[in-house]
Amino acid sequence: MKNKAKIVIIGGGISGAAIAYNLAEKGEKDVVVLERHYLTSGATGRCGAGVRQQWGTKMNCMIAKKSIEFFEKAEEILDYDDVEFKQEGYLIVGSDEEEDELFEKNVKLQQSLGIPAKKLTPEEAKKIVPHLNTDGVYSATFCKTDGHLNPFLMTDAYYKAAKRRGVTFYTETEVKDILVENGKIKGVETNKGSIECEIVVNAAGGHAKEIGDMAGVDIPVFSQNREILVTEPIERMQDPMVISFSKNIYCQQTPHGAFIMGRGDDREAGLSVESTWKFLDEMAKTVTNLLPPVGELRVIRQWGGLYNMSPDRQPILSEADDVKGFYIACGFSGHGFMFGPMTGVLMSELILGEEPSMPMEELALSRFEGKDIDAYETNVV
Repeated sequence: MKNKAKIVIIGGGISGAAIAYNLAEKGEKDVVVLERHYLTSGATGRCGAGVRQQWGTKMNCMIAKKSIEFFEKAEEILDYDDVEFKQEGYLIVGSDEEEDELFEKNVKLQQSLGIPAKKLTPEEAKKIVPHLNTDGVYSATFCKTDGHLNPFLMTDAYYKAAKRRGVTFYTETEVKDILVENGKIKGVETNKGSIECEIVVNAAGGHAKEIGDMAGVDIPVFSQNREILVTEPIERMQDPMVISFSKNIYCQQTPHGAFIMGRGDDREAGLSVESTWKFLDEMAKTVTNLLPPVGELRVIRQWGGLYNMSPDRQPILSEADDVKGFYIACGFSGHGFMFGPMTGVLMSELILGEEPSMPMEELALSRFEGKDIDAYETNVV
């Protein structure tokens, strides 16, 4: 293993791989990525892999829009055969007048940013997903350019493109400590030795707070287990992702025919990724009511994964104020995969001192220091 590098990135998921690629693409070759297990072993490989632009805050909308524009050209840009990008939309259904008012506000924001979202009646929603049960559906929104792609292939595309540009990846390499002297990064200690470096990038997903603690940086995030299941594959019957914030569900048919679905959970913070009977029971009830034919399918497996939650449910993309050279890319609140491309762009610009592609104030760590939160993302399952 190398004992010296300019930049060390902690985390081998979509964020770490995208940051590494963008740094190398801009000419920064002396980059090492450390992953405690295998690439995508954390949140990236456990996510639902939907990608949407239908958000309630301007910043999340902008990040998502630019990321989807990249996904549309990812195979060409990264010289990769197929990332299984299926751009067939997100149908978001609401249950009451309060949610309907939120949809009205959200769509207005989204359209102002060039996102082709539109508000629908229950009848219009059923035309898009004929097996949707509209009993209890008050209204809906739809964006045709939202979609779904394979998180393993997408991360592999970034990984191979970064490697071709000189980035070094080490798997099964766990960070044990981060060396800081006089408020500056000096290196990292791993289970396989030490690496001297000037910059550390914390892209550790569910373990981001623990990595921050090693550097003496208090990051106001916590992790929660969110569960997912996948069914047997069947012939194509549903194109868009169907999602409901009030009913607490998202459900998508993958290109291979299986349905993948998940829901939020109010369990305590922690690092467990266990799967439970409670989740299976609640999910079965919800999906059977909302999408009755899907409820008849057999479950193949279920699993848990970590959402790394920030106070305002928007990501933290920032350099630490108190430790020079310590950069943070976390707090995605369950949406790090879909924000991966712009995370890579924005973090590389920040690290290299370039003019950012979009205003970064709302993403800075300092936004939580004794200030009222101006924007809070409510559109999270």
